Amino acid sequence: MILQFGAGNFLRAFVDLFATQLNRDPATEIGPVVVVQSTGRERADALNRVGCRYHVVIRGFRKGALVDAIENVDAIREVLHAGTQWSGVLDVAKDASLSMIVSNTTEAGLSLDPADNPGFDGVPLSFPAKLLAVLLVRFAAGGSAPWILPCELVENNATVLRELVLEQAARWSVAEDALAWIREECRWVNTLVDRIVPGTPVGHPLLAEDPLLLSAEPFAFWAIELSDVSAREFPLKSHPAVAIAADIGPFALRKVRVLNGAHSAMVCRAQGTEVETVREFVEHPQLGPWLEELLFGEIVPVLEGRCDDPAKFARETLDRFRNPFLEHRLAAIALNHEAKVAVRLRPTLEEYREKFGKAPVRLSEILR
Repeated sequence: MILQFGAGNFLRAFVDLFATQLNRDPATEIGPVVVVQSTGRERADALNRVGCRYHVVIRGFRKGALVDAIENVDAIREVLHAGTQWSGVLDVAKDASLSMIVSNTTEAGLSLDPADNPGFDGVPLSFPAKLLAVLLVRFAAGGSAPWILPCELVENNATVLRELVLEQAARWSVAEDALAWIREECRWVNTLVDRIVPGTPVGHPLLAEDPLLLSAEPFAFWAIELSDVSAREFPLKSHPAVAIAADIGPFALRKVRVLNGAHSAMVCRAQGTEVETVREFVEHPQLGPWLEELLFGEIVPVLEGRCDDPAKFARETLDRFRNPFLEHRLAAIALNHEAKVAVRLRPTLEEYREKFGKAPVRLSEILR
């Protein structure tokens, strides 16, 4: 069983879809998902009304071919509202079949609330405090230590979350034996997630019968940071979107330099043109080839030998950019542009100079 903090679109088209796919085969089955909704209860009620079943429309390009498929997601057993059903959440914490806890509470969720003080005996307010309460109940019940996989887009997300949980534990004066179990036995796993989930596909015929319908791109990637020994025990290891490595830093580097770097390069290059979206850029007769030359001539060569198959990832990235079902506006990417360029593009320019002894033409052109 998976206990999931968050009922947002991303987790429903990522973790819950993965669980559904793995549960179809008895050899890879991981059991149901119980979702905890903390903000409001509208989505919890909506999911429970339909038996927690919904569809995900997978639309876009994969290996150059257009995909338009429908997945029926049925892994969620129930959705609990933290504010009114906290005892139910703690019952799940005691369940012997619970093996994994996942979350996507956004960056804002990875913080503590001063109101979660030692004298507070209601439902914990912050996500780390809620997680601590769940772990303490499980420890007291003699349950096995779970895998803990945050999906928040924060570097070393599990390490950050563990430190917050331990800080909350210190505030609550948690006993040393429980503290040691949380710190050393629970399996805190750093992860990196990557999938675009636009949300409801407006105008899709399935909406008439499924108001919870979601859309997602074909590309999905979940990097999991584990040693070889732990990897053999990991429940999700069989899913094709899961990549396990002792260090997921190279995956993060690849994403920042290729995907995010291409985004920011398009913002630079599109200035003075009438191109407004990512798809328009890659389909433009001059700008599209320019982007490919930038990716394969300047960005990928700097990454070769440092991360897994950057050229393949660049090809997949171009497929994602061509998705006719997505309208990713360059104006949105341009927010905080200079700060993004400093992380996504300038290091590649400097490393290209160091590696090849000359300036990269296209990067130099846009980073004057």
